[in-house]
Amino acid sequence: MADVRLGIIGLGAQGGAYAGFIAEGKVKNMVIGAICDTDPAKKQLAQEKYPDVPFYENYIDMLESGTVDAVVTCVPHYLHPEMGIESLKRDIHALVEKPAGVYTKQVQELNDFAATKPEVKFGIMFNQRTNPLYQKVKEIIDNGEIGNIRRTNWVITTWWRPQGYYNQSEWRATWGGEGGGVLVNQAPHQIDLLQWICGMPKKVCSNVKYGYQRDIVVEDEVTAVLDYGNGATGVFVTCTHDVVGTDRFEILGDKGKIVVDDSKKVTIKRLVKPENEMSATMNMQDVMKIFMGGNADDIFTEEVLEFGSVWGGQHIAVLEDFASAIVEGTPLLAPGSDGINGVRLANAIHLSSWLGKEVEVPFDEDLFLEELNKRIADEGKYPVRG
Repeated sequence: MADVRLGIIGLGAQGGAYAGFIAEGKVKNMVIGAICDTDPAKKQLAQEKYPDVPFYENYIDMLESGTVDAVVTCVPHYLHPEMGIESLKRDIHALVEKPAGVYTKQVQELNDFAATKPEVKFGIMFNQRTNPLYQKVKEIIDNGEIGNIRRTNWVITTWWRPQGYYNQSEWRATWGGEGGGVLVNQAPHQIDLLQWICGMPKKVCSNVKYGYQRDIVVEDEVTAVLDYGNGATGVFVTCTHDVVGTDRFEILGDKGKIVVDDSKKVTIKRLVKPENEMSATMNMQDVMKIFMGGNADDIFTEEVLEFGSVWGGQHIAVLEDFASAIVEGTPLLAPGSDGINGVRLANAIHLSSWLGKEVEVPFDEDLFLEELNKRIADEGKYPVRG
């Protein structure tokens, strides 16, 4: 196969961006095979911009047309698992947008089906995994350079959204249409990176505000405390009402500390000796020397790394990685099966808030769906989920 013919399901902001990247020749081994959207206005747009590309109003028709080898699902979150399964069922490679779904039961169905089709590629658009900064942080952790993790702390509040953002679409910021707020829309990449780099917590206790500063029914403010089960803890904070915003990720280990500022700068402080050894061998005079202006080089070394950013570059990298997996058989940087981890963590944060108590991970998936359906029913706009 020379070029992968990609079917773009949904010609919104993301689908439109991907179509543009591919049409401009920015994605190696990939061309637009077809475009699908239910909106007549998008059909007109596609015919104007991509007159030679087949257009379909029903994605099943597109899957069975013979015009695509793979698809990317740029649609509301609930539809990702269904469309992924229907694609894989027809031996069409599937790249699902984040999050993989809204609740773990539906994502597990997708993963289980994908496992029966190992020859068909199944990926997820975790573009931040292509970010050299976070790849470097993961490498440092995996290599044990700062030792065993003791605490994680990520404040990511750079998602400011005005009320007009929520008013632009009927399905947005609804339980039945979108499946949640900041946890399922803005923050899935950070939730994925947190577990990808630091591992999944064993327990979650959260304080979540719904419609706190916006006229919506879903969450716009989240504070979650994570328990990794070995004594290590974490805090994850996110919201959509902080107009100045903060993006700071700290990982404390027993041999050092990593601080990521604004997803652009990484400061790595490596202890000369493990903290436990310092505690066991230093007396108070030694400690006073440190805090009275002593030489920090005796305690730690410091490395600062700066990273640039080009908008769209990460998405192009995932598309190219997906195409390479299909054409050359290379392993996927972001396998689709990984998508359930971030969904599980977001679900646990929601469930802890709904129940008013700490929850174990994994949790009772039937209970989560029951609680979600209560909110969908109260909303009265969409049918409950099975």
